[in-house]
Amino acid sequence: QVQLVESGGGLVQAGGSLKLSCAASGRTFLNYAMGWFRQAPGKEREFVARISGSGIININYADSVKGRFTISRDNAKNTVYLQMNNLKPEDTAVYYCATQGSSWYRYTDSRAYDNWGQGTQVTVSS
Repeated sequence: QVQLVESGGGLVQAGGSLKLSCAASGRTFLNYAMGWFRQAPGKEREFVARISGSGIININYADSVKGRFTISRDNAKNTVYLQMNNLKPEDTAVYYCATQGSSWYRYTDSRAYDNWGQGTQVTVSS
C-alpha cells in the first residue's frame, strides 16, 4: 500500500502560479507512473498530467493545461510536483495525485490509478 499526501494548494489570482507537491511513502515510488487529476464542484474528476516511472520519462498533459502546467518528479524524495502557471478561474478544483497501477485503462482514465491522496484545494479568483 502507498500513502500519498498533497500540499501546496491555496487561493491565487488569475495569472498567478502555484506549485503542488505529492509526497509518497510505503511503496517503491520510482517504479510507478504518477498522475494528477482535478475535480471541480459538480463535475467529474478529470485528468491533468501524468509522468512515467523509471527509465525514459514520458509526460502527458490535458489540452486544457498544456503550456501552462509542468509535471515533474524527484525519485530521491519520493515526490511528484505540478507547477501551475498562468492560472485561470476554470482551474479551480480539488487536485489529486495518484499512482498508476493498471495499464488496462488509458492513462487519462481515473480507473488506471489505484492509490489516491486526499486532495488539495486550488482556487483561482478572477
